[in-house]
Amino acid sequence: MSSQESAPNPTVQGEDPLEGLLLEHKSKFKTCSQIGFYRRQKLLHPDQSPYLAQLDTLKNENGIVTLNIIHQETKVPLQLQVIAVEGNIVRLKINELSPLKPRYEVPDVLVKEPTTERFNILLQETETVVLEHTNGTSKVHIHSQPFSIMVTQEDKELFGINSQGFLYFEHLRLPPEKSSSTRPFNCCSKCLFSFRTLSRMREPAETDTKVQPDKSEQDVFGLWKEEFGNFVDIKAHGPSSVGLDFTLYGFENVYGLPEHADIHCLKDTRENEAYRLYNLDVFGYRVYDKMGTYGSVPLLLAHKPSNTCGIFWLNASETLVEIHSKAALQSHSQSNSPDIQKQKAVPKMDIRWMSESGIVDVFLLLGPMPQNVFNQYAQLTGTQILPPLFSLGYHQCRWNYEDEADVEAVDSGFDEHNIPYDVMWLDIEHTDGKRYFTWDPDKFPDPVKMQKKLQEKRRKLVVISDPHIKVDPNYTLYAEAKKRGYFVKDRKKQNFEGSCWPGVSSYIDFTNPAAREWYSSQFSLDKYKNATDILFVWNDMNEPSVFYAPEMTMPKDAVHHQGWEHRDLHNLYGFYQQMSTSEGLIQRSGGKERPFVLTRSFFAGSQRYGAVWTGDNKAEWEYLKISVPMLLSLSVTGIAFCGADVGGFVGDPDPELFVRWYQAGSFQPFFRGHAMQGTKRREPWLFGEENTLLIRKAIKERYTLLPYWYLLFYKAYRTAELVMRPLWVEFSKYEDAFTWESQYMLGNALLVAPVLDSGVKSIDVLFPGTEEYWYDFRKYTLVKGPHRQKVAVTLEEIPVFQRGGSIIPMRTTVGKSTAWMASSPYELHVALDRKGLAVGELYVDDGYSLQYLHEHMYSHRRFTFSENVLRSSSADKKGCYIVDCILEKVYIIGLKKSPSKVTAHCSGGKKMVEFTYNNQLCLLSLENLSLQVCADWEIHIV
Repeated sequence: MSSQESAPNPTVQGEDPLEGLLLEHKSKFKTCSQIGFYRRQKLLHPDQSPYLAQLDTLKNENGIVTLNIIHQETKVPLQLQVIAVEGNIVRLKINELSPLKPRYEVPDVLVKEPTTERFNILLQETETVVLEHTNGTSKVHIHSQPFSIMVTQEDKELFGINSQGFLYFEHLRLPPEKSSSTRPFNCCSKCLFSFRTLSRMREPAETDTKVQPDKSEQDVFGLWKEEFGNFVDIKAHGPSSVGLDFTLYGFENVYGLPEHADIHCLKDTRENEAYRLYNLDVFGYRVYDKMGTYGSVPLLLAHKPSNTCGIFWLNASETLVEIHSKAALQSHSQSNSPDIQKQKAVPKMDIRWMSESGIVDVFLLLGPMPQNVFNQYAQLTGTQILPPLFSLGYHQCRWNYEDEADVEAVDSGFDEHNIPYDVMWLDIEHTDGKRYFTWDPDKFPDPVKMQKKLQEKRRKLVVISDPHIKVDPNYTLYAEAKKRGYFVKDRKKQNFEGSCWPGVSSYIDFTNPAAREWYSSQFSLDKYKNATDILFVWNDMNEPSVFYAPEMTMPKDAVHHQGWEHRDLHNLYGFYQQMSTSEGLIQRSGGKERPFVLTRSFFAGSQRYGAVWTGDNKAEWEYLKISVPMLLSLSVTGIAFCGADVGGFVGDPDPELFVRWYQAGSFQPFFRGHAMQGTKRREPWLFGEENTLLIRKAIKERYTLLPYWYLLFYKAYRTAELVMRPLWVEFSKYEDAFTWESQYMLGNALLVAPVLDSGVKSIDVLFPGTEEYWYDFRKYTLVKGPHRQKVAVTLEEIPVFQRGGSIIPMRTTVGKSTAWMASSPYELHVALDRKGLAVGELYVDDGYSLQYLHEHMYSHRRFTFSENVLRSSSADKKGCYIVDCILEKVYIIGLKKSPSKVTAHCSGGKKMVEFTYNNQLCLLSLENLSLQVCADWEIHIV
């Protein structure tokens, strides 16, 4: 193993990998100060950029403006590309003009090469060039010395690039023994002085006593090798990090950058660590921490009442992001007093990105509104895949259900306690010795029979498939992958071997298209023995997790397809496994059915392949509380299908926490109960009848709302609308909502306020929006916004409010699983706004196939209420799916007087409608309608 010669022997008997997982984070994972490229970049002095833009080299061809940038001391030339991308996006790329070898540019994340538009050159002088986007209102101002860029929108400053002078680009070079250069890296004279000074002052790092660090200048800052604990990272190509700063003018709030167990509105980092984007297996991660966990999406969003914008930093290597907020003084002339100036504090945010390798490839998403930014990002990386309907139900998981009898008992327990669920999950113990695509012959001797029993109840099975493959010549999967050369290599070009659950393992190189295709083929029913078409997949440990390795992951000097080092693409590894798994499930069905794949590790674009969860959380209140901002951060960065393990994975929840987590989880996109090996059993009925009743109620409420959930996911797929929305997205001008993260919106219609603390009798709820009406979702009482108030709570339920002006489709009855509800009647909840209006939609298809894509096999309806008439009409004339379901009930909330009569009008004629009216609640209830839910009809209220 390339950098693990001094690591503990992973095969020593008696060593428990879980004990290693529970070690203090301080010794297992790096802080920023222990990261070489961070230390090097932090030597830069602000406002002293050594780079000069050579404006006389400017060319404007095919929608791409190019010019050279040169370091004034090293004289190493870089090439800048400024690209106008359709949809109000500006792309900047900076690369070496003539590198010794190609530098890594991230493939496969963008859905296609972006369509370019053109820049007009408005001004070209010695020191300044001004470009105008021909199909927008943005301009790009490029300044020569020092090099900087200003992007304006409607002639107002929006982005400053390199305005702090932190452009950093370590050019590739020959090893020290082959080079005559004595300069250790790409810096100016002042930085070089700081480098040498800090080298002499450096305190020894926390390393094993066996390691004797080389104190030479070349190694202090990790140029050609870098040490951490017992591990040595050999850098065959030397230092290659890049960095750039951005100033956001007028902004005070920024969001995004998952995954971190931290608040949604990102913090200033000056007093502590930078936000780290580096996919790691962080067991029982700390809350309110900027350390990277399982996935990375290098997208930052900024919002203020007048504008929303984003920075998408397309780099898959380890990345650190610093955020500094400050007020800048800007002069404003007083009217009628041109000589008298008043100073007004204008906020701004300085964002500094630093990556270990690759190039600078950044997309500036110019908005100007939240939905514009989501559309722009989706245009680049794709929208959330439309999941199969069953996956929106409840999932039951444990590490591990012991055997087939255990699976059958748990499955039957749901029926006995009248609790719906859709999916049974099996963790690593279901396999034959942790060999994926196999079954334990003693515990699971007849997996086909087990799956048929689940299928008879219209339920599904999910099994785990990790990227590490047990080193065993008799294991077919290992033997095939080895023969074909599909494993990641070490720096000596041998198959990389690390330790994970099976013991010594090799890791599939998912960056190799041929390896991905081969892995996809393993899911076919003729290869995956004893699998059936109700079996779906869970990709875990795919950061990738490697026990007894640096930071519990693959060494950076491991080598992938085409010779790329792991350092170049680390954050993409899990993305590629989920891609391959998803393709495999589609191929298994002959291209006819939708996949379901859950992944722990992810990157930008992972939304195209399935769902994500927040990993190994704990059964503690703080982890329930942090789950909300974590999921909101995933949501605003395109990953709509996300959730947190209900109950907490590590430890044993008390009954109150358990109930509250089910109530919260039922209103989060991915809804799965999960528990770690060794914890107490915690199926939903094991906490006493009273708590079983409350959990049953929460799960059933989820199932009644499935038509609304499915609509939200369809809109996420079609138009990049968020499923789970922070309040600032929906109420973009209401500043009280910008940092409020204890509640959120589901779509535009439901305000959810989970109970996140123990023993509380009331919680603060913010009712946003000027002149908005909000109705208690269950009691129909009215609250008018905007204001904040305490809302009483009991253990019975969490507060949920329906927004006035919305119509929500629901089911009237709940079955054992989603498939049992295919013919269940519908009901509509019509909540009127202050003008007596409401709108809503319904989307229906078969719930599992891909026919909605190619054959328009869907029905998309639009409901409107105005002038006391409720109408159903087609929202998409292309849809041709026939739905044999009826609309049974309608509840109209906020109707100010009782009608004298109600009539329904449809193709079959006109009929009188039964109704009741609650004068106190202003609630009109219509019963026994028997209208085709996906047909044209009207209900008149007189």
